[in-house]
Amino acid sequence: MEAMIERCAGLDVHQETVVACVLFGPLDKKPKTSIETFSTTTTGLLALSDWLATLQVSDVVMESTGVYWKPIWNILEGSFHLVLANARHVKNVPGRKTDVKDAEWLAKLLRCGLIENNFVPPEDIRDLRDLTRYRKKLIHHRTSEQNRIHKILQDANIKLTSVLSDIFGLSGRRILEAILNGEKIETDGLRKMVDWRTKASITDIASAINGRIRRHHRDMLRYHWDHMGYLEQTIEELEKQIDQLLSPYRKEVELLDGIPGVNKAAAATFIAEMGVDMSVFKSAKHLASWAGVSPGNYESAGKKNE
Repeated sequence: MEAMIERCAGLDVHQETVVACVLFGPLDKKPKTSIETFSTTTTGLLALSDWLATLQVSDVVMESTGVYWKPIWNILEGSFHLVLANARHVKNVPGRKTDVKDAEWLAKLLRCGLIENNFVPPEDIRDLRDLTRYRKKLIHHRTSEQNRIHKILQDANIKLTSVLSDIFGLSGRRILEAILNGEKIETDGLRKMVDWRTKASITDIASAINGRIRRHHRDMLRYHWDHMGYLEQTIEELEKQIDQLLSPYRKEVELLDGIPGVNKAAAATFIAEMGVDMSVFKSAKHLASWAGVSPGNYESAGKKNE
């Protein structure tokens, strides 16, 4: 294999240690090898950075192993040209599996230019990605709590979902809070709770909430209601942080928001997942493949397999 990089390093990353192998020397000769093991503490990673700088390393490669590569990337970013390799694409020959050999194998592949870099966005985009992904997770948890409230209402024979399209709208929340507090809901009080735009009549709503609710039901509803409220408050705080991080990208948000079916929340997710610099992708096809919306290609002996 033809060498392309004079001084490069391969890192075999683990939770507590990282094995580094540096290959250096003229491209037309067999490279010299230097191998060291460092701790993944901040002190150890700073020592790794100094050691690589001493050997005048220009390029460093590591596998995307769980989340263990992230602290190393954060320390080395800005000092070296970093390459994040897909572990599936850089498997070593079976029977040659040790930490030292793995690091050396990565360094050899990098020296010959045989590793394609995975997309790692800038730091602010990575922060935005953490927030948007966490927002998605919290929205999922909120939906789960709402489904549990639906289940308990059915168990208590309260058919609120039959008369209100969304029991977590303004009218539904008022009624649910009254039920949680054990209030006796009269017709006049119910009329004040229900928004005038509600299609169901007051008589139908009163009949729907006339169930057989017990103390147990109220306790369970309170647990889910309080947790749902906490999730909604956290989601609101996340939205504010996301909006702050999107300040430098207002133009991109407006362009994405102009696409039919894309709102500002979706635009934030797009920017968080793929960044704003499309030059990191070779073509639109590569972007589609990276996003997971491109079918795979499996062909053998002239036959294509699904």
